Amino acid sequence: MTAGSEREEKSFDRSIVEGPIGRAVWMLAWPTMLQNILGGMQGLVDHIMVGHYVGFEGNAAIGVAWQIFLVVIVFIMSLFTGMGILVARFAGADDSERVNRAVYQAFLTAVILAVGVLAPLGYFLSPTLLSLVNATDAVRAEALPYLRTMFVYSVGMMIFFMLGGALRSAGDARTPLNYGIALTILNILLNIVFIRGLGPIPAYGTQGAAMGTVIAGGVLAIVALRQLFAGVWVVGFKKLTSWAPDWKIITSLFRFGIPTGIQGVAMNAAGVIMLRFVGSLAQSAEAQAAYSIGYVQLFSLITWTSVGLLGAAAAVGGQNLGAGKPERTVRAVHVGSGIGIAVAAAVGILFIAIPDALFAVFGMQDPVVIDLGVQLLLFLTVSGFFITVALVYTGGLQGTGDTRGPLYISIVSQIIVPLGLLTVLQATGELEPIEIWSAIVLGHVLRCVLSIVRFRTGKWRHIKVEMAPKGS
Repeated sequence: MTAGSEREEKSFDRSIVEGPIGRAVWMLAWPTMLQNILGGMQGLVDHIMVGHYVGFEGNAAIGVAWQIFLVVIVFIMSLFTGMGILVARFAGADDSERVNRAVYQAFLTAVILAVGVLAPLGYFLSPTLLSLVNATDAVRAEALPYLRTMFVYSVGMMIFFMLGGALRSAGDARTPLNYGIALTILNILLNIVFIRGLGPIPAYGTQGAAMGTVIAGGVLAIVALRQLFAGVWVVGFKKLTSWAPDWKIITSLFRFGIPTGIQGVAMNAAGVIMLRFVGSLAQSAEAQAAYSIGYVQLFSLITWTSVGLLGAAAAVGGQNLGAGKPERTVRAVHVGSGIGIAVAAAVGILFIAIPDALFAVFGMQDPVVIDLGVQLLLFLTVSGFFITVALVYTGGLQGTGDTRGPLYISIVSQIIVPLGLLTVLQATGELEPIEIWSAIVLGHVLRCVLSIVRFRTGKWRHIKVEMAPKGS
C-alpha cells in the first residue's frame, strides 16, 4: 500500500461508525439541512421576484414547470442514490479505491444521460408536458421558456448534485455546504439581473429565473470538478486507473437507483396530477398560485430539512451496515426522526401564527389566493410531522440498499390512495380545495406509517452490495 492510498483511507471519518451515533447523525445532518434551506432560497427568490415583476401567473408558471421538471430529472438523479449506497457501504468498510470508482462511473453516466437524453427530449416535449396540468394560456406562456431552459442546460446542476451526494455519503457534509452557499449567492445575484434586467441585459421575467439557476449550477460544477480531478477531497478521480465505463458498477448504480428513480417519478407525477386537480377548481389560477407558494415553497421549510436528515440517515446507516454494525443504523434513524419532529413543530407554529405575512413575502395581494393559502397551511402544519418521519425512515431504507420498499410505499401513499380519493370525489360532485388539502395530509400519514413498518421488518440488514475487488 502506498503512502498516498494510506492518506486516502484515513481521510474517511471513522467516528461515523465508531463514535456517538447522535453526533454522527448531527454532523452530517446540519450542514445538509442548512444547505437545503439556503438552496431553497433560490426558489423563494424566484417566486418573490417573479411575483412582484410578473404577477401570480408567473408564480403559477414556476410551480407548474418545476413540478414537471422534477418528474423527469429525478430519474437521472436516482443514479446518485445508487452511487450513495455504494459509497457509504465502501466508506464504512474503509475502501477508498472502490468509493472513487463508484463516484466516477456515476459522473460519467449522469453526464451522458443529461446531455444526450434529457436536453433534446425535454426541449421538444415541454409543450406536451405543460398541456397535462390544466394550466391557463397565460401560465403556459410563462412556463414554456422556463421549462425548456431548465431541461437543455441542466447538466451543471446534475454534476453539482452528484458531487454533493458523493461527499456526504463518504462522510464530508461541510464541503457541499460551502459550495452550496456559493451556489445560492451566485444564483440570487443572477436572478436579480435576469428576472428584472440590468443595464444592457433585458428583463427575461419568468425565464430569467431559470437562466440564473442553470448558469450558477454550471459555474459551480466546473469549479467542483476541478477539485475532484485534483484529488483534494475525500473522494476524487486523481488515482483512477481506468477512465472507461465499468458496466458492472453502472449496473449496480441502476440496480439500486432505478427503484428510487421510479419512486421519484411516481411522486412527482402525482404532484403534476395534483396540480391538474387544483387546476380544475373554480378559481384555478388562484388555487395553483396558492398551491405553488404554500406547498411547493413554504412547506419546503420542512422538506428541505427533512431531506437533509434523509441524507444523514442514509449515509450513517449505510456506513454502519458496511462496518457490520446494523444496530447503529437503527439508532441513527431514531435520532434523525426526533430532530425532524422538532423542526416540523417550529415551522408549524409559523404557519399558524403568521400565514398572511408569509404569503405577503411573495407579493401576494389577491384575497382569493391568500384565503386559499392560509387554509392550505393549516393542513400542511399537520402533514409536516408525518412527512419528516417518513423521509428519515426512507433514508434509513435507501442508505442500506432497500430502494424497492420506498418505491412501493410511494405508489400506495402518493398515488393510489390520495389521487384515487380525489378521482372519486370529482366524479361524484364539484371538487373543493379542502378535499385536495385533506388528500395531501392523508398521503403523508400513510407514507409515514408504511415506512416505519417496512424499516422494522429488518430486511435491509441482509442486502448485499457487490462490486469488483480492489485492483481488478
